Amino acid sequence: MKIALIGCGAVTQAVYVPLLSRRRDLFEVTAVCDLSRALADAVGDRLGAAARFTSLDAMLAAGGFEAVVVLASGSHGEAVRRALAAGYAVLCEKPLALTRAEVAALPEGRLMVGYMKQYDPAVRRAVALLGELGGPEAIRSVEVTVLHPSGESQLAFANLVRAADVEPGTLTALRAEEDALVSRALGEEATERVRALYGVTLGSICHDFSLLRRFTGSPAEISYVETWGESPGSVEISGPLPVAGRFSVRWHYLEDYPAYRETVAVHHDRGSLELVFPSPYLMNAPTLLTVVSGGEARTEWRDVTEAFEVQLAAFHAYVTRGEPPLTGVEGALEDVVTAQRVAARYAVLHGLPIGGEAA
Repeated sequence: MKIALIGCGAVTQAVYVPLLSRRRDLFEVTAVCDLSRALADAVGDRLGAAARFTSLDAMLAAGGFEAVVVLASGSHGEAVRRALAAGYAVLCEKPLALTRAEVAALPEGRLMVGYMKQYDPAVRRAVALLGELGGPEAIRSVEVTVLHPSGESQLAFANLVRAADVEPGTLTALRAEEDALVSRALGEEATERVRALYGVTLGSICHDFSLLRRFTGSPAEISYVETWGESPGSVEISGPLPVAGRFSVRWHYLEDYPAYRETVAVHHDRGSLELVFPSPYLMNAPTLLTVVSGGEARTEWRDVTEAFEVQLAAFHAYVTRGEPPLTGVEGALEDVVTAQRVAARYAVLHGLPIGGEAA
C-alpha cells in the first residue's frame, strides 16, 4: 500500500522510519511532508520517498498514494480534514484534535486514530483475561501511575535530525492557531495552569484513557483533579468507571528520572492484572503483564512484538480489508470530551474561569 507521511519530527524518525523500513511488505512510502525541507529530505532519503513537500495541500494534490499517516505535532484536525476530503484513508497519531468542533467538521472517510498501547500484546492479553473474569462488571478499580522523564532523555539514543530551516514567523503563527483552538476548547479566560493541564491530558494521559476505553469504557464523570509542582508538574485525576468501580491516574513529569515507567493495575475480586510499560520509543521492549490470582500466584507474561508495528498492520488491514480499528473518530472524540471534563473539574474545584466547549 502506497502511503504519505505528514510530519517528519522526533516520533517519525525514532519510531515510524525504522518500522516502515522493515515492513516494506505492507507499505511503500512515496511522499513525505514537513514544514522543514531538511527534515523532509532526511526522512525521504531513509525511506526512499522521491516526493518531498513543505505544503500539505501540494502533497495531497500531487497524489501518488492511497493513504496518509499524520504524525505532525499539535492538533491534527485540519490536516485530517483535508486528507479525508481529498479521498485518502488516514492514520492519525493521537490526539485527533484539540476541540470537538474540529472533530465535527471531519467529512466521512476511513479514519484510524493511533493509540499504540491498545495494540500492545500485553494489553490485548489483559483484555482477554478480563473478559474471562466477567468484563467491566468485575473491576473494583483501575490505578495508573506514570513517571515521565524529559522527551530529550527518552530520545537521546535516536540521533535525531533537527529542523533549523523553518521561518520563525511560521512557527509563531502555528502557535497562535493552536492557542486559539485551546481557547475554543476552554474559553478565552482559561488560566495557563488549566491550559497546561489540558495539554498534558490530551498529549500523554490520553493513552491511559484509551486503555480505560478498552477495559471498561470512557469515564462519564471526573470527580477530582489536582496538580502540583512546576508545570507540567504532577497531575492526579479520579472518578467512577462507567460500569463498576473507580479509576485513579497519577502522572508525574520528572525531568531527570532515569527511565520512563507507566504502571496500570486492574484490581478485581479475585486478583489483579498489572501492566508495566517501558518508554514508547524503545522498539520491541516488552510490556510486562503480571497476573495475580488465587493462592497469591503471580504469572508474568511478555511479548516483544512491537505495539506500533501491530498498529501499522491493523491500519493496513483496515484500508485493504475493511477490518475496523480499535479507535476511530468516536473513541477519539470521547478522549477530547474526557480531557475537557478534566479541565472543567479542575477549574471548578479551584474557582478558576472555564468556558468554551468545556463549559
